[in-house]
Amino acid sequence: MTAREILTKSDDNKDGSLDYVQSSRWIYHSDKHGADKFAKMDKNNSGGLDEKELGKLLAEVSWWKYSRKPAAAWFKAADKNNDNSLDLKEFTTIASGKNHAENGFKKVDKNKNKKIRGWSSRSLSRMMDQGASAGGHFPGKAKSVIHVFLNGGMSQVDTFDPKPELTRRGGQELPYENLQTERRTGVALPSPFEFRNHGQSGIPVSDLFPHLSKCVDKMAVIRSMHAELPAHGMSLMLMNTGDQRAVRPSLGSWLNWGMGSENKNLPGFVVLCPGGLPVGGTDNWRSAFLPGVYQGTLIDSAQADPHKLIAHIQNSRLSGEQQSRQFSLLRELNARHLAARPDEAALEARIQSFELAYRMQAEATDAFDISREPKHIQEMYGEGPQNRQLLMARRLVERGVRFVQTWHGKGQPWDSHGNIKSAHRRVANACDQGLAALILDLEQRGLLDETLIVCSGEFGRTPTVELGPSGGGATAGRDHNHWGFSMWLAGGGIKGGTVYGATDEFGFKAVENPVPVHDLHATILHLLGIDHKRLTYRYAGRDFRLTDVHGQLVSAVVA
Repeated sequence: MTAREILTKSDDNKDGSLDYVQSSRWIYHSDKHGADKFAKMDKNNSGGLDEKELGKLLAEVSWWKYSRKPAAAWFKAADKNNDNSLDLKEFTTIASGKNHAENGFKKVDKNKNKKIRGWSSRSLSRMMDQGASAGGHFPGKAKSVIHVFLNGGMSQVDTFDPKPELTRRGGQELPYENLQTERRTGVALPSPFEFRNHGQSGIPVSDLFPHLSKCVDKMAVIRSMHAELPAHGMSLMLMNTGDQRAVRPSLGSWLNWGMGSENKNLPGFVVLCPGGLPVGGTDNWRSAFLPGVYQGTLIDSAQADPHKLIAHIQNSRLSGEQQSRQFSLLRELNARHLAARPDEAALEARIQSFELAYRMQAEATDAFDISREPKHIQEMYGEGPQNRQLLMARRLVERGVRFVQTWHGKGQPWDSHGNIKSAHRRVANACDQGLAALILDLEQRGLLDETLIVCSGEFGRTPTVELGPSGGGATAGRDHNHWGFSMWLAGGGIKGGTVYGATDEFGFKAVENPVPVHDLHATILHLLGIDHKRLTYRYAGRDFRLTDVHGQLVSAVVA
């Protein structure tokens, strides 16, 4: 059924516009959501659905994956006359609920007058295609997130947390409690980098970041982050999923599920990592028990050519018309296959991934092709895969991608166990220009206020020199340090020019306003209009949260 036919059937008063109630009626006129489904599930032809029948029906419709309520809760709410059966009218109160038609209606009601006049087939089709999302709990300041992951562990005392006492005591044993790290450490290792105050806020930044330091008035630096263990794998899981041991959905998957995507032709969660996989591999962006369509889509950003970035992005054998016919047939066959297996979430995710891959042909080539940017913008970001992927990230959020995560590279590039001076200088040089350009470019396009930039590693590094296994052989490098480290945020509702929290006088442990990872996650969700305590998913008999039973808003960094 076309959008125009749906409009004709839904517009009762023939005024050329649909109000909310009318707009929801396309659900039960369409083949997928309508009376035909109702009749199909009403096995005993009683004119009503019992709870079991409702559950089976909901398992088949696409908007159901956005719902946080089980079928029993929907059934109870809709069964107004308490006869343990839903007639078609009662059922449509579910279909037109906030998890579907209202959100779709709001996306198209640009002037917020609760009426949409002059409907075209295209505008109504757009609403139907976008479907629903769980949506926010209150108006958010950010719409999308770019998470810059400096995997391996950025040293806080060499970047954003200067420690004069560490310099004064260089070469001496430090008087601190026994803070266990991964490897043996020795005497104090002063930072080989020079710190200067920058901007009107006077935030000190080391000379590792000469470009980024010019943007401190737009950044909030948290100096009191802490994790739980000094191991890459578990700390990566904690930072990305909120749990360092159990299989849990990643932050990007939670947001992609909770808010939906603004662009049906691109993944809602894109992962950019040049040259290979980080420690932990795809577990860092997994969807776990959330539907598989919400996991991150990995792109090896080592290449600049979009045809090399994404294999087979264009079909060299079939024309567009031939592909369309092939896709229509496959969609019909897959729909039949899935209808006979309504509880197979993995099957549904696989089908959705195939459909997304087909749609990506229309837009992915353009989105990832940074050569289409003006020369001065390319020069603004600089050379190298780390800088290029930050420009790609901007192009993706500009096109409605909800969550983009950029990794510095394969393995753990920031893991400077050896000479901290040369190792950190090398990795910082690779991304400093691009990080500053990302902030300034988003600002000049009017996108910084609605794009949250998060820059972190999985932990920090020790203020002491790392030793060999026998206690000798100092390396002039630093070991892992989960006790206290720094990260920064910008844009998307962040209070720029802010420094929050502090480590001890040597930079080893967070002592003032410690911020656990769950608090960071709660704050990110808040900036996107989500209450972390209410973003839950029912699985294995309990309601799961990204923040589990923890998490507090770090209000000091929120504008």
